[in-house]
Amino acid sequence: MPTDTSLRPEPRPAAPAAPPAPAAATAATPTPPAAARMTTRAKLILLLLCAAQFIIALDFSILNVALPVLGKDLGMGQADLQWAVTAFALPSGGFLLLFGRIADLFGRRKLFLIGLALFTAASVLAALAWSPASFLAGRALQGLGAAVIVPTGMSLLTTTFAEGPQRERALGISGTVLSMGFTIGMVLGGVMTEALGWRSTMGLLSLTGVAVLATAPVLLSESRHPERPRIDVPGAVTVTGGLLALIYALSTAVEEGFGRPDVIVTLLAGVALLVAFVVVESRAAQPLVSLPMLRRRTVAWGNLAGLTTFAMMSTVIFLLTLYLQEVLRLSAFETGLLFGVQGVVSAIAGIVAPKVIGRLGARRTLLVGMLLQAGFTAALLGLGTGSGMWLALIGVTVASLGHLWAIISYGVTATSGVPDAEQGLATGLVTSSQQVGITIGIPLLSAVAAAHIGSLRADGTGFADATLGGIKLALGLDAALVAVVAVLVTFGLRTARGARRG
Repeated sequence: MPTDTSLRPEPRPAAPAAPPAPAAATAATPTPPAAARMTTRAKLILLLLCAAQFIIALDFSILNVALPVLGKDLGMGQADLQWAVTAFALPSGGFLLLFGRIADLFGRRKLFLIGLALFTAASVLAALAWSPASFLAGRALQGLGAAVIVPTGMSLLTTTFAEGPQRERALGISGTVLSMGFTIGMVLGGVMTEALGWRSTMGLLSLTGVAVLATAPVLLSESRHPERPRIDVPGAVTVTGGLLALIYALSTAVEEGFGRPDVIVTLLAGVALLVAFVVVESRAAQPLVSLPMLRRRTVAWGNLAGLTTFAMMSTVIFLLTLYLQEVLRLSAFETGLLFGVQGVVSAIAGIVAPKVIGRLGARRTLLVGMLLQAGFTAALLGLGTGSGMWLALIGVTVASLGHLWAIISYGVTATSGVPDAEQGLATGLVTSSQQVGITIGIPLLSAVAAAHIGSLRADGTGFADATLGGIKLALGLDAALVAVVAVLVTFGLRTARGARRG
C-alpha cells in the first residue's frame, strides 16, 4: 500500500544490546565476590570488544541526521536515501548467522580481525564517496563487516569470561557501552554534520576502527570449534538468501508499500527459503544450525522475546522521532538531545541489570522488562499535538529501561548452557533476532501508521492531528504485542523449567 510521505524512513533503532550469556544459575548458587573480579588483561580485552561493538552501535545512528545533507551533496533523491540504511541492513542482518558459524570453525579472532579491517576500509570508502554508487558500496561493505564483527565479538566475550558473575558483569558493561554508542551517535551526527559536514561521521568510524584494529591482535587469543566439520552449503545459501530477501522486502515496503511486485516476490521468496532452510537442516549430517538447539525452549522462547522487544522498541523510537519533529516541530538536534536522556538511563539499566537478574532470575527479569516496555509505550497514547514532550521523554526513558533489562535477560536465556564450541552459533542466533527485529518492526508498524494517517487526511483531519492519530494507533499495537509476547514467553519458559525438573 502507498505510504504517507511524512513517514520517510530514518530508522533510529533501539540501542543494540550485547547478547548476554548464562547467568540465571548464579541466583541459586551464590559466588564469592572475588570470583567476579577481572584481571588487568581481562579488563583490556573487555574494553577492546566493547569498543568494537561501540563502533557498530555508532554506525546505526550517526548517519541518520546527516542524510538530507548527504543526499544534496551526492545528488541522491529522497527515495534513494532509504538505501543508505538498507544497504547496511541487508548484509549486516543476512550474513550474521553464517559468519557466526564460520568463526566457530575457522577461528573467532581471525574472523573478528577480518571484519574490523573490512568495516574500517568500507568507512573510508563511504567518507570519500564521489557518487551515490560509491557511497552505497561503502555502506554495503560496512554492513558485511558488521555481520562479521557482531557474532565474533560476542562469542569472544562469552568464551573469554566464565559463566556466572564475571560474565554477567562483562555483559552488563558491554550493554551499557552499546547503549551509549547509539545515543552518542545520534547527538554527534547532528553536531559533526553541522560543524564539519556529513563525511566527518564516516571519518570518525574509520579512525575508531583503525585504533581497535591496531590493538586487537595483541590482546585476543584464538578460539575455535575443537573439530572442523564441513560448512553446510545448502543451509548457508537458504538461510542467507531468506534473510536477505526478507530484509529487502520489509525495508522497501516502508517506502513504497507492500503492493509493489518486487516486495511481494522477495517477501514470498524469503519465507520459502527460510522454510527450505528448516527442511535442509533436518536432513544435513553437519547442519549450520542444530535443530535440537532450536527445539530447546530456552533458545526458542528467548529469541522470540528478543525479536519482539527489538522490533517494537525500535519502532517506538522511530514513531517518537516522527512525533517530535513533525508534530511538535523540534529540530533534529533537539530530538537527539532528548533521546540522550534515554541513553543515559539505558546505560544505568545496563549496569544494574546483572544484579537484577541475580536477584530475580533471568525469566522474571525478562517478564518485568517487557512489561515495563509495554506499559510505558502504552502511556505514550496520552501524547497531544500542543504538548507532550515531557510525556515522550518519561515514556521512552522508562520503556528503554525495561527494554534493556529484557534484552540482557533474553540473551542470558537464549545462550544458557550452550557449550563454548557453539557460542558463535548461539550468539549468531541472538544477534540475528536483534537485526531482524530492528528491520521488521519499523516497516510493519509505520505502514499501519501511514495508512491511518492517509485515511484521516482524506476525511479532512489536519496534518498534525492526522499524524498523531496514526502514531497512536501504531504505538497501541506495539504495546499490545510486547505484552502478549511477554506472557507467552513467561509461560513457555515456566513450562520448560517444569519439564527439566520432571
